Order: sequence, then C-alpha cells, then structure tokens
Amino acid sequence: MEYVTLHNGVRMPQLGFGVYQTPPEETQRCVSDALEIGYRHIDTAQAYNNEEGVGAAVKTSGIDRQDIFLTSKVWFYKEGYTAARASIDESLKRLDTDYIDLMLVHQPFGDYYSTYRALEEAYEAGKLRAIGVSNFYPDRLVDLCEFTHITPMVNQVETHVFFQQQEARPFMDQLGIIHESWGPFAEGINDFFTNPTLSGIAEKYGKTVAQVALRYLIERGVVVIPKSTHKERMAENFNVFDFQLSDADKETIALLDTHHSVFLDHRTGETAQRFAGFAR
Repeated sequence: MEYVTLHNGVRMPQLGFGVYQTPPEETQRCVSDALEIGYRHIDTAQAYNNEEGVGAAVKTSGIDRQDIFLTSKVWFYKEGYTAARASIDESLKRLDTDYIDLMLVHQPFGDYYSTYRALEEAYEAGKLRAIGVSNFYPDRLVDLCEFTHITPMVNQVETHVFFQQQEARPFMDQLGIIHESWGPFAEGINDFFTNPTLSGIAEKYGKTVAQVALRYLIERGVVVIPKSTHKERMAENFNVFDFQLSDADKETIALLDTHHSVFLDHRTGETAQRFAGFAR
C-alpha cells in the first residue's frame, strides 16, 4: 500500500474502497470483503445511508481500529453549524467508533462555512483526525481557506481520465491540500472500460483498463476510492502496486482529458438550484 501524508501529519492510504450507492443491506458484506482483500481505507457519507454497515464490518473484522482509515462526509443542512455539529456525533454512533479519520463537507452549497466550523471544532476536540471538503472547485476552495481557521487537508472531487482536474490541481497543491478522486472509473460513461487508448496501454502491462486508470491517478499523487460489490473486482482494483506507467503512456492518457465533468458541473446555477432543493 502507498500512502499520502496530510498537512497535519496524518498518513492516509492512497487506495481506498468507496460505498457510494451500495445498498445498506449489502454494505457490511462488501466492506468485509474489501477488508479481507487488504483495503484499509473505507469511504462513506451521511447521505449514502450506509454508515452502520461500514461500522459493523470494521467492528467484526478483527482488525485494529487504528489500522483502518475511515472517511465520512457531512451533508448540508438549513440549520448550518448546529445541525452539522449534531450530525458528526450521529455519524460516530452509526460507525460505532470513537473517532473518524477524515470528515469532509460533502457539498459547496448551503452554509458550508458554518458546517466547516463544526468540523474544525470536532477536530480540535479529537473526534476527527483530519477534516476537508468535497466538490470544492478553486473559487470556493480558495475562498473557504481564506476565512477559516484550519486549512482543509483533503478535497475530494470528480477525477478520472476524462476529467483530470488539471486546472484545479495547482490550487490544491499551493494550499497543501491532498487531491482525492471520486468516480475514478467515470461510472463507465464514454465507454470507459473499452476505451481504445486505455485498452491498448492495459494490454502492454498485462493489466485491465480499470487498473491502468487507477495507476495513472495514483502516480499523479491522487487518492482513489474505487467501488465494487463484486469481490473479484475489489481484488483486481487492489492489485495496482506492482507496475508503473511509462512517461509516454502517461502523456497519452493525459490527452484523454476533456476538462469538464461527465456528470454535472458544480459551478452552474442549475446545479446550485438542484442541491438547494435537496436541503429543503
């Protein structure tokens, strides 16, 4: 396993296991399988409604809690700070743990300043080992950093070969914020798994398209959290530390970047309206 070190000194496994859209009734089994394979970084969120399954899998795994890196995310609430503060304690209960390794503000909408203030407070109280944000693009990320006490340690944003965040990454680097990817396989959009460029490179290394895509991000210093409900795929995604891409292959993959989201643009008015509706 390879690690990144957050700016507060906490070490974070660079490869994790995500449970977005994993049904609550399947979550414990999936996370247990991932831990058995060797994953030690599990990513969930309040909005996924499966924190309990993650906590149960960790509790019954037989692995020391300190050897597992747990990430969750605070949703945004109309009540801002008060609701966010309470929700952190609720996540601790659902995960059945005394602390969470990384807690993120899930979306750059609503009163995210107050939400982040609740994370800062919980961090200083020892409930959280690290704090950060998700889906914050340079404008909001820089603004948040200018008006908060603790600089976020991580920014989790859509990142895959078709949207590599090449414009946003320099701002994260300048601020000392670790770049984390959600959706490293673009959820199969644009015929991801049969892409001719990726397929050709994968054949050279005796690897799969998924493994090449993960390796590309890892070699760029990005934290990745692929998701699968199939144990054999989990094992395949974990097996990405025994090869390195050539500079020429990395340059070729870089050309796949479309420089825009394949899902939704967090910076548009339409997206803001959509998420405001969720908060209501």
